Amino acid sequence: MNAANRGVVYKGPGEVAVESIAYPELAIGNRKCEHGVILKVVTTNICGSDQHMVRGRTTAPSGLVLGHEITGLVVECGRDVEFIQPGDLVSVPFNIACGRCRNCKEGRTGICLNVNPSRPGAAYGYVDMGGWVGGQTEYVMVPYADFNLLKFPDTDQAMEKIKDLTLLSDIFPTGFHGCVTAGVGPGSTVYIAGAGPVGLAAAVSAQLLGAACVIVGDMVEDRLAQARSFGCETIDLTQDGDMADKIEVILGEREVDAFVDCVGFEAHACGCNHGKEAPATVLNSAMSLTRAGGQIGIPGLYVTEDPGAADDAAKQGALSMRFGLGWAKSHSFHTGQCPVMKYHRPLMQAILFGKVKIADAVNVQMITLDQAPQGYADFDGGAAKKFVIDPHGSVPA
Repeated sequence: MNAANRGVVYKGPGEVAVESIAYPELAIGNRKCEHGVILKVVTTNICGSDQHMVRGRTTAPSGLVLGHEITGLVVECGRDVEFIQPGDLVSVPFNIACGRCRNCKEGRTGICLNVNPSRPGAAYGYVDMGGWVGGQTEYVMVPYADFNLLKFPDTDQAMEKIKDLTLLSDIFPTGFHGCVTAGVGPGSTVYIAGAGPVGLAAAVSAQLLGAACVIVGDMVEDRLAQARSFGCETIDLTQDGDMADKIEVILGEREVDAFVDCVGFEAHACGCNHGKEAPATVLNSAMSLTRAGGQIGIPGLYVTEDPGAADDAAKQGALSMRFGLGWAKSHSFHTGQCPVMKYHRPLMQAILFGKVKIADAVNVQMITLDQAPQGYADFDGGAAKKFVIDPHGSVPA
């Protein structure tokens, strides 16, 4: 099949554009990719980690086709694909995984050893993640299809809930993983740092896991209001005051059982200094505010190179952490990409059986492919929305 294709392309700091790009082929470099499929993209989401690149805070090259949150319709299969067929509607984990290496066999699909020559782990349309073409496009190629793809059992049913199901490619499993690795369970008290889409997904995940109280901290009132809309307590981090005092007002205690960092390396100080970047502030707060023996989940992104950092150490990913406090309190820290395949099927079932309304929680806003540059700008401005691109006008109003 030879067709036109368009995608969202990173042009340089602060600039993305929708451009014509090559139609995907079932190939990896110069060799045929018989284990892959080509998808007609039904939905593809703008992620907060995309914004790190667009803000110029990574070494992403100009010309990179963006997008790692993909849901699509299979239009072509390689010869070796056995269990996925043309016409299947599928969710694509943002992690690209071979299914054959030691890590994949252990379920650690975020650090596959065979899909990125530079380091363990790969993703679509992301800097240093293997050079794979992104999915904020009309069509995209997905390798190792039988292993990677989650097929929805009924296409018509899935399209009715596509605004929820589109979030299975990344942020819902990522938020859930943050809570699982923080030890959230029935009766837990939980602090979620950040009320962007991943933070909101973590908050609703904590509720799904049975948390007694979920507290969300952020600096944008609209995002805090979104967290309150589904029952979270909130803390405005632009206001002065000791964080433990604020936690105590809500809980009657000065520490939480579980802490989830959904901010990452572009964190800012709190209170009167909230306009000043302080990349280790969330990690240091986590150690201060988590009870002794508690766990800290860190789905927020931390990078090995940050050209826009305020100091030379942070430019190399070296942060000033009070690690001795975490050691003294016997904290467990859990980092790295979410292994999406560990969670996407059970979370799909939770959506299909009406146990969670993740699209409402993160406030999904549908946009066209041509509206993507404005979506990036609005997201960067603090909009309390999760922008989901519909490249072909497939999603019912």
